[in-house]
Amino acid sequence: MGLAQRRHSRPARPGGFTLVELVTVLVVVGVLGAFAAPRFFQRQGFDAVAYTDQMRALLRYGQKIAIAQGRNVFVRLNGSSAALCYDAACTAHLPPAGGSNSGTKATLARCGTTAWACEGVPSGLAASAATFFFDPTGQPFAANDPPGGLNSTFVPLTLAVTGDGSAHNITVTPVTGYVY
Repeated sequence: MGLAQRRHSRPARPGGFTLVELVTVLVVVGVLGAFAAPRFFQRQGFDAVAYTDQMRALLRYGQKIAIAQGRNVFVRLNGSSAALCYDAACTAHLPPAGGSNSGTKATLARCGTTAWACEGVPSGLAASAATFFFDPTGQPFAANDPPGGLNSTFVPLTLAVTGDGSAHNITVTPVTGYVY
């Protein structure tokens, strides 16, 4: 029998995995499930980062609208929502940037509508409360400063979103109104 015939006469090796390979895969999947899965079911960390980003964007939008329209834009942070208004009493609502706000359950519960530049604080989180306004040049003024005044008593403002075990800070600087 030649070499070529012996190669073809061998029985085919069955395909599949060895027991060692299967056990290794099961151990790796078990470890990932034990440590990674709980992070996917606890939303507070993701919600805290997302809401912090929403607040930053809302504050920057308020400053840009104040400059673009040449009028005061009031920022109302009451601990349950962040909102932009054209007046101190927050009766004249600023329209949202994209035509509607996020429309989340928390936003609808705390703001009442999607046609307003307002975002509700998600359940399980807490946010700082503050009120101030941007003048037509984009400079922040303290809530007790008279609109149209020249001297701002606004001091650096640091807002915090908490509830996931850490504080996510937003800072508004005086004079420039830079939000970071």
